[in-house]
Amino acid sequence: MLRSLVVTTVAIALVAPASAADPKLPMTIGSIDRKDAKLDALIPKDAKIEVLAGGFKWTEGPVWDKKGNALLFTDIPNNRVVKWSAKDGISDFLKPSGYTGKETFTGDEPGANGLAFDKNGNLILCQHGDRRIARLKDGKFETLADRYMGKRFNSPNDLVYAKNGDLYFTDPPYGLPGQMKDPKKELDFQGVYRLNPKGEVTLLTKEMSRPNGIALSPDEKTLYVANSDPDKAIWMAFPINADGTLGKGKMIHDATDAVKASPNKGLPDGLKVDAKGNIFATAVNGVYVFSPDGTLIGRIVTNDKTANCGWGDDGTVLYLTTNDKLTRVKTTTKGLGW
Repeated sequence: MLRSLVVTTVAIALVAPASAADPKLPMTIGSIDRKDAKLDALIPKDAKIEVLAGGFKWTEGPVWDKKGNALLFTDIPNNRVVKWSAKDGISDFLKPSGYTGKETFTGDEPGANGLAFDKNGNLILCQHGDRRIARLKDGKFETLADRYMGKRFNSPNDLVYAKNGDLYFTDPPYGLPGQMKDPKKELDFQGVYRLNPKGEVTLLTKEMSRPNGIALSPDEKTLYVANSDPDKAIWMAFPINADGTLGKGKMIHDATDAVKASPNKGLPDGLKVDAKGNIFATAVNGVYVFSPDGTLIGRIVTNDKTANCGWGDDGTVLYLTTNDKLTRVKTTTKGLGW
């Protein structure tokens, strides 16, 4: 059964975020770190990290709205979804986005995190505060999943759709006010799940301490998951069996030493895959780029915490949610789905 909650979209009583035209914002930031010549086929030699807007609190969940020709992303502490387009710049899209309760939320991350569109064009949200996967349809939130074995999720974080309609998602504790020690935490693990079109939730693995970003390989035979644990900052690749279960995972890369060398500069977080199977994974100071075999071939260095990334425009532009800013890099590859 779907449980729906009416949501009224209201104007957000906040100072409007600044655009890159604001003289207080740089037009570009960072650099491209080329570790392998293979990166030159993905990111042109003259590529820049462009700053599109700033003044947010903590940006996440970038997803391209093909119908609206615009990018949607979340500003989690402000409990809202923001819209950016080349034509109109920044505008408010949805508030509340992740917490719809009447009581004051005492944590730092009440809003939605990861975003996606289903095959019908409905916006799907990982809602931290409401601890569920929800669908926005006709001005209402519909609960797609909020429990496993009768126990409430921690705070669904990121998600990816398979072609057959299966939805894979992660469930770390970051949206709980007390995180791991929150008294309302009902599950004693952090899971990776699959939600099928019938509404059935399957636990795929609970071996990761802080599962976060998630993506599928182009052939959908491998599931990639980032682990945002400073003591085990890794990415895993899990083979997907014919019955939908996961096989034994293989570590792609270990960034634990890099995390410890640059504290407060980011952890393995959101990730996306291009049409050729290259992996673009946010982590320390920007985005790590891995070839399909897991070799680190370079980095998009933002010199700042970068939570997530997402393809947009014609599929060749990679948008980055970089701490309190929205940035982008124009590439010569193309994301899945274009």
